[in-house]
Amino acid sequence: MDILDVRGLSCPLPVLKTQKFLDKGIQELQVMGTGNTAKQNVSKFAKSKGYNVEVTGETVDEWQIIISKKPGL
Repeated sequence: MDILDVRGLSCPLPVLKTQKFLDKGIQELQVMGTGNTAKQNVSKFAKSKGYNVEVTGETVDEWQIIISKKPGL
């Protein structure tokens, strides 16, 4: 699994960096970030491209999500 750290970055950078990783054909990506807006935008982007999105860790300041390819994608 690849890991992408976007902590401290403001939108749209977390989404753009996530897009670059997914465009490489990665099967599973763990994204770590800060800020609720970035979490929502990364999640919405991945879902709009047909990926599964699962929040695996969340604290007051940080979040982690796993983005994975759906079968047949």
